[in-house]
Amino acid sequence: MKLAAIFPGQGAQSVGMLADIAEAHASVKAKFDVASQVLGFDLWSMVQEGPAEVLGSTENTQPALLVASVALWELWSAGSEKVNVMAGHSLGEYSALVCAGAMSFEDGVRLVRTRGELMQRAVPNGQGGMAAVLGLDDDAIEACCASVAGEVSAANYNAPGQVVIAGAMSAVDEAIEACKAAGAKRALKLDVSGPFHSKLMAAAADDFSQALDAIEVVMPRIPVVQNVGASVAKDVGELKSNLVEQLYSPVQWTASVQSMLSQGLQQCVECGPGNVLAGLVKRISKETPTIGLSKMAGLEAANAL
Repeated sequence: MKLAAIFPGQGAQSVGMLADIAEAHASVKAKFDVASQVLGFDLWSMVQEGPAEVLGSTENTQPALLVASVALWELWSAGSEKVNVMAGHSLGEYSALVCAGAMSFEDGVRLVRTRGELMQRAVPNGQGGMAAVLGLDDDAIEACCASVAGEVSAANYNAPGQVVIAGAMSAVDEAIEACKAAGAKRALKLDVSGPFHSKLMAAAADDFSQALDAIEVVMPRIPVVQNVGASVAKDVGELKSNLVEQLYSPVQWTASVQSMLSQGLQQCVECGPGNVLAGLVKRISKETPTIGLSKMAGLEAANAL
């Protein structure tokens, strides 16, 4: 059976996540303890106690989700032996790269903390936003974005009929109305702190590139389909270039899953809290089941594969 390990991005976090599984497996809390030493604050307490607004701030969300995903991956005892390919949604791509051995856990934690800080600074609060558009073709959404004044574009191609747009706040508002007029079933603003994966994030690219160059990156042991290009990088230079470009380019999740399906993918295992990606995979390919590791039953099912 051809298996993919998939890793979620921002939006999968919640206060109290992994508490139950951490009670059964001390290694989960231990992973957060290592990350806390790297970051200089108690990440596990923030995850367990919140408040949600603090955990939801991107510079905190990113390391919290990476650590949660890596901890679950390491609990899946057969994962590294059985997984054929990996992919992560936005921030999840870094979780995939850590688990595939492309960078150390400690460097990954530092890098995504820096990434979150740079993304937060790139656009002042209130000046940019994101919105989910449901029930409209990709081409129609792109045309709606192009029809309004200001910077707004598709940011996440999550699944057929489910796309997120991002850009300047006024342009996002206008694009929402244009999408509704074009026949979208729903178009609603998201509670996020910035216009992620839009051209407005390009301001963070140079500083992030320097942070990426400061750590050791090698080719992953397991192929990782990247958000930019929905393909596997040929070398480390391309891999790093894709990570920088990902800041201000759309997440090609639909194309990434389709790429893995074209290579014979039969099942996904979601390594992260919740089941956000399981729902997206089901929309892309109803025949491709996904097991989630964030519950004991899911972990046992995955270990039985």
